[in-house]
Amino acid sequence: MRRGSGWGFVCLCCCVALVLSGMAKMVGAAASAPQEEAAVQIVYTERPEGVDPEDYHVRILASVLGSDEAAKEALIYSYKTAASGFSAKLTPQQVAEISKQPGVLQVLPSRKLQLHAGPARLN
Repeated sequence: MRRGSGWGFVCLCCCVALVLSGMAKMVGAAASAPQEEAAVQIVYTERPEGVDPEDYHVRILASVLGSDEAAKEALIYSYKTAASGFSAKLTPQQVAEISKQPGVLQVLPSRKLQLHAGPARLN
């Protein structure tokens, strides 16, 4: 009678060990996954008066990212001619914060568009 109860205890310990190791793997995978994926966004701003546009864009980014260095690293391009704004790599939370900044008109995700020449291509 004692022999049977000993095997039951061993099986129970093995099952608990398997469950705990599976849970540890799930926790490790969740911890290593990025919380928020950064993506390229186009930020349209008011045209700055009497200030270099790129400095103005860096200042807006720095207010959300915390420093000029982080802003310069995230900044991809400053638009100065046809439109006023910039493109930067931002997380969804940063997009929400930057949308509330004074001078920011609109934030849109960057999209790649492919031009089609049609059936009669020019040579």
